[in-house]
Amino acid sequence: MRTADFDYELPEELIAQSPASVRDECRLLVMDRATGALEDRVFKDICDYLQPGDLLVANETRVRPARLLGFKHGTGGASEVFLLRPATVGGVPSNKEAWWEALVRPGKRLKPGAVVDFFAADGTVAMQAEIADWATADTASKGERVVRLTTPLPSLDEALHTVGNTPLPPYIKDYQGDKELYQTVYSRNESSAAAPTAGLHFTEALIARLQDAGVRWETVELEVGLDTFRLVDEDDPTQHTIHTELFSVPQRTVDAVERTKTAGGRVIAVGTTSVRSLESCWDAEEGRCKACDRQATSLYILPGYTFHVVDQLITNFHVPKSTLMMLVSALSTREHVMAAYQHAIAQRYRFFSFGDAMFLR
Repeated sequence: MRTADFDYELPEELIAQSPASVRDECRLLVMDRATGALEDRVFKDICDYLQPGDLLVANETRVRPARLLGFKHGTGGASEVFLLRPATVGGVPSNKEAWWEALVRPGKRLKPGAVVDFFAADGTVAMQAEIADWATADTASKGERVVRLTTPLPSLDEALHTVGNTPLPPYIKDYQGDKELYQTVYSRNESSAAAPTAGLHFTEALIARLQDAGVRWETVELEVGLDTFRLVDEDDPTQHTIHTELFSVPQRTVDAVERTKTAGGRVIAVGTTSVRSLESCWDAEEGRCKACDRQATSLYILPGYTFHVVDQLITNFHVPKSTLMMLVSALSTREHVMAAYQHAIAQRYRFFSFGDAMFLR
């Protein structure tokens, strides 16, 4: 197995630059994960494939306004700070001060000691980011830093919502529409640097329709981090190190999984982050899921992985040579998935975060 095995050529015009006008009316490519057989449908047709007693599990995390555009204090140079996760070093966070791991640009100019100002609409400084330290020695060249955030406003949360921007993926070039369309309708806590995009296709009415038909709905939370935007650089994908992310699986979801499995139903993950959450809470010694609260996972799912919880998957079309391509292939086969992608390209499906959906059944 090589990283190149998960590469494909995608015409640039198929990268969706805006969401579907109606969430559940995007296209849906249905693939039988055992045979590779394909069907072209519309997303709301997902109801035709689910049965009473099945369980949908979605990641309810919400995207924080983590992209901060400001100016270097003293020189006025344009600067960007992209918040990734709360730092494990630094002082004790407070309402007006906190430490974060972040990506900064330009990395060569934003070294420890530098300060970036972020301005409110009235021209006053609403928040500052002091570059406190390198994140780690081996990530310094990639622009990763530990930053100390401070604000004169009543709280950092208020400051973040005053100056922060929703961090759309870099392949979405100039979207000026409603940023709420990059959030799922069921999102809750702001804890992610990117959206769990498979869930973008659900509407409240579609969820209610599924529940009325006897399909259960439960949630997990995985704080989506930097790896969403990263490709696998190594020729051998087993040499790649996936970033650690925090996830939570509540007891009610564990109970729903157990009831579903006992009754012969299927567990359908809404997105790869839900897959990683459910598989990460599996206790191999006891042979069952266990509830957990903000535990760390670096689970890296490659072809050959044995799934313990997830039976089927609703997902988007993923970036070539990404860990997500490998995870999807693990639930079927690389050959079936790559053939499905070629079909999607030929049929002009829309790809990536704002794009169409795929159901591996």
